[in-house]
Amino acid sequence: MSADIDFSVHPVTEFYGCNCFSESEMKTYLPESAMEELRQVQCGGCELTPALAELVAGAMKEWALSKGATHFTHWFQPLTGLTAEKHDSFIHPTSNGKVMMEFSGTELVQGESDASSFPNGGLRATFEARGYTAWDTTSPAFIKDINGVRILYIPTAFFSFTGAALDKKVPLLRSTQAVERQTLRVLRALGNTKVSHVTVNIGPEQEYFLVDRKYYDQRPDLRLTGRSVLGNLAAKGQELDDHYYGTINDRVSVFMKELNYELWKLGISSKTQHKEAAPNQFEVAVVYDAANISTDHNQLLMDVLQSVAQRHGMVALLHEKPFSGVNGSGKHDNWSLSTDDGQNLLSPGASPEDNVQFLLFLTTLIKAVDIYAPLLRAGAATAGNDHRLGAAEAPPAIISIYLGEQLTSLLDAIVDDAAWRKRDGEYMKLGVTCLPKLPKDMTDRNRTSPFAFTGNKFEFRMVGSSQSMAGPNIYLNAAVADILSEVADRLERAGDKDSECHEIIKEFYREHRRVIFNGNGYSVDWINEAAKRGLPNFTDTVSALPQVLQPQFIKMFERQHVFSKEELASRLEIYLETYSKQVNIEAAIMVEMVRKSVIPAVTRYLSDLCESISRQQTLGFDITAQKQIATTLSKELNLSITCCERLHISIAKALSLGEDALAQATCYRDEVLDSMKALRGHVDLLETYTDKKVWPFPSYDDLLFRL
Repeated sequence: MSADIDFSVHPVTEFYGCNCFSESEMKTYLPESAMEELRQVQCGGCELTPALAELVAGAMKEWALSKGATHFTHWFQPLTGLTAEKHDSFIHPTSNGKVMMEFSGTELVQGESDASSFPNGGLRATFEARGYTAWDTTSPAFIKDINGVRILYIPTAFFSFTGAALDKKVPLLRSTQAVERQTLRVLRALGNTKVSHVTVNIGPEQEYFLVDRKYYDQRPDLRLTGRSVLGNLAAKGQELDDHYYGTINDRVSVFMKELNYELWKLGISSKTQHKEAAPNQFEVAVVYDAANISTDHNQLLMDVLQSVAQRHGMVALLHEKPFSGVNGSGKHDNWSLSTDDGQNLLSPGASPEDNVQFLLFLTTLIKAVDIYAPLLRAGAATAGNDHRLGAAEAPPAIISIYLGEQLTSLLDAIVDDAAWRKRDGEYMKLGVTCLPKLPKDMTDRNRTSPFAFTGNKFEFRMVGSSQSMAGPNIYLNAAVADILSEVADRLERAGDKDSECHEIIKEFYREHRRVIFNGNGYSVDWINEAAKRGLPNFTDTVSALPQVLQPQFIKMFERQHVFSKEELASRLEIYLETYSKQVNIEAAIMVEMVRKSVIPAVTRYLSDLCESISRQQTLGFDITAQKQIATTLSKELNLSITCCERLHISIAKALSLGEDALAQATCYRDEVLDSMKALRGHVDLLETYTDKKVWPFPSYDDLLFRL
């Protein structure tokens, strides 16, 4: 394509969504009656009939063929954290040796896949290989175009023969339905009979690094793990604060132009792009959309991001901490609730009456976050994110909420039955029916908070850059739905709804305001303060993940029909195994890099240095400094060899614990990672004393400052 496309000749408005089978595209191929029936299916109003499936399949096939597609695939999201696909062609042989292009409703609605090699966490036996993909009617199909190879992608759910969810989409859809179900109950109890549909909206902000492909290819650790397990800091990092929102260089600008072009063709609303805090770190953000669609789009965005980068001789790194000593990458999850009558339920609104509803939903979130904080922490728990959280660049592992001074003082005044001073200085007495009209934006922005209210939404800042948006939002949705169900129960029983609303707001905030923190989340003082408040602090993935099987959390997920106990247990086992495998790969490549490259290179360099020292000594030169360098090199080389062997032994120990997922993950955390840290300290020091020409790997200087 494409970087040469002229948007003045080909306006974005003309090609936007051209590779997405959106509603506007469907209207060209389907009668309005079928469109209306499909809308009812999408919002849960009726079941998908075989006749409608045939109509949609025919329309989808004709659209795909018109785009040059020859194959289709059911695109799903197994518990690997990535996406999966199996391609089938549209061809159907005929009796005369020719073929017809066909695609039936049955092929659209359900596919069968060999699920034996996907993680299942004990949900089925390995020899029982059958898994099913089922069309997700709420997420539009799309064409992926790779160098002229065009495939029709159909977003689908993935589940076992027994109906257990083997993916991230099924529980996400269950969780959004739970939020909608309970929110509608609350709104009905408040007298709103117009709303028939509630949408969980999310807007992800995707951070990533770009590195030159030639340097990436010379780094086995980056190629196999996505992060550098060795590497000394460059002389310059991000200390001058000159990268954030800085000028984007020409090469990256051209890359971003093509990235936007490819995303816009797919109907992905790439809106914002800028440099981030670290060198060669960037961000792309999209416009809010329904949680399910945003999750699908983010998975696709990460794929397109990496493909386009390669076409420009670069590699996009999505790991949470590719480079030690500089900022890592997150994926801020902006979360809100909207209704089909145009309300944002987290917006203060235009009247005091709206404010009551707003404060009711706000305090519901506060209670949900406080009670289910361990789940929210588990939703952001990965091996990569452990390197980022709490490192003065990302929120701490402690879950807290930022509300801002004005909103906090308002809630304090309500609980204490005290007067509240507005921004204009006016004091107002707060009662059940006389809440004042609130300004739309009552908060500043707190970058150190893991869960910050930002005017009309919450920004969950803990999510890792490589994660699927599904996991964190499943836990958040389920938690909110559960507290909303409590609110609905109370309002449905109450005689005086206004009085009960006020009591709920006061009670929820009074009993859960310990989770409100408007200060610096990076400070050590906050860690101590949080402990005094009784807030949990799960500092790593291995301690965070098992929280999902606490009895009260299992009951909550079952109440809201999001997870069964068996599905939760399977995910715990899978995620612990994933953690162990990730750390194992990192440790193994570290051993390999040190043994096969660092030790031989430094040994040769040390030998050459000693020969040079000997010659200089013969000639009568002062060799004191050179001998000190040689001594340091020799000492650090020996320590590196010793630590490398210790790391190898610790890996073997962890592998021997493979029958117990938690014990194995604990060993990787406590012993393997410690051994890696010790080895890295010595090897990184060796790098500073070794001639760059003989050091076997590109440096941080090469990786972070050469594009």
